[in-house]
Amino acid sequence: MIFFLAVLTVLFVGASGRPAPSHWVATWTSMPQLTEPGNMPPAPFTGTDRVLDNASLRETAQVTVGGPRIRLRFSNAFGGAPLPLTAVSVARPVSGAAGVSSVVPGSALSVTFHGKPSTVVPQGAQVVSDPVPFPVRSLENIAVTAYLAHGQASTSITSHPGSRTTSYLLAGNHVADTELPGATPVDHWYFLSGIEVLSPAAAVAVIGDSISDGRGSTTNGNDRWPNVLASRLHGVAVVNEAAGGNRVLQDGLGPNVLARLDRDLLATSGVSWAIVFEGVNDIGTATPAAAPDVAEQLIDAYDQILVRAHAQDIRVYGATITPFGGNTAYDDPAREAARQQVNAWIRQPGHFDALLDFDKVTRDPAAPARLLPAYDVGDHLHLNPAGYRALGSSVPPGLFRNDG
Repeated sequence: MIFFLAVLTVLFVGASGRPAPSHWVATWTSMPQLTEPGNMPPAPFTGTDRVLDNASLRETAQVTVGGPRIRLRFSNAFGGAPLPLTAVSVARPVSGAAGVSSVVPGSALSVTFHGKPSTVVPQGAQVVSDPVPFPVRSLENIAVTAYLAHGQASTSITSHPGSRTTSYLLAGNHVADTELPGATPVDHWYFLSGIEVLSPAAAVAVIGDSISDGRGSTTNGNDRWPNVLASRLHGVAVVNEAAGGNRVLQDGLGPNVLARLDRDLLATSGVSWAIVFEGVNDIGTATPAAAPDVAEQLIDAYDQILVRAHAQDIRVYGATITPFGGNTAYDDPAREAARQQVNAWIRQPGHFDALLDFDKVTRDPAAPARLLPAYDVGDHLHLNPAGYRALGSSVPPGLFRNDG
């Protein structure tokens, strides 16, 4: 009888311990936006009627979970013409660093699309590459180089301006080159909107604004708060779907959250959780007289996000809005009252699936309407790297367990 029970125990443990099947999961993302005039590729890479004519673009990105194969997503969501990608490669940047122009010799692999070396992304669309046998480790930086033989025939293009990561532009085809001598550096990502990895992992998507996009963080430092969170999680991808100036209710820099939710959350591969940390720009850009109404509308919008995400079995965690007292543009008693009203709703049990009280983490106990001075980058709205480290370190890892 003892032997029989031991066998049953071994069989049970063996079955429950079976590795989860691998699938495609997003391991890095950038929220696509229409590129503003000041963030376009510099001359000569922006012409009168097209961009990146006979030019190569090299950009780096940090994956958050690893796996044996990857595939790339390129977005033409806001392009004014089809986006023709003549050739694409993926490689390992020198020293594994972010924002460098050189790659490790012999590390570059060609990327194909339905078995072909080139593709055309229709207006408003995206393309996903074929799987690339390019093993990656968690938190590894990779380099992606794209060549456009004839450029994109429009000056409306898709990018993510707030990359906090340096990319490089150079005339000619350099997808296989180790070095890019004389390349022009730009602190923006263009066209590349996602990297997926074959993995049993699940992902958490961060829906946010400039505070999640990392304004005030270190260029090429990967020290935004979602990066800090990714470094603390094991087997969970963290994908950043935030953009500076973004709002929940109205378009700003990029579409409003309710408009972009399908693309940036529901259609992102492998997402099991979402963190919603957005609303400060809705409150801060409202007139003081309109602030109470905006607070009510934000609460309604959060409920819509919950309804739509729950329909896809995505758990949604709500983060309270951090202080902006002292900020030249946003500080106002009516707006502060709206922030408190919204945060009270976020904190109330039964609304979000879990609470992340970022307000409590970052506020000055001596002046709760203001950021803690040690975390304030100086504008009384955005955080410095220490503040982002505090945010990322405050999120309980236990929230991201798939218990069936």
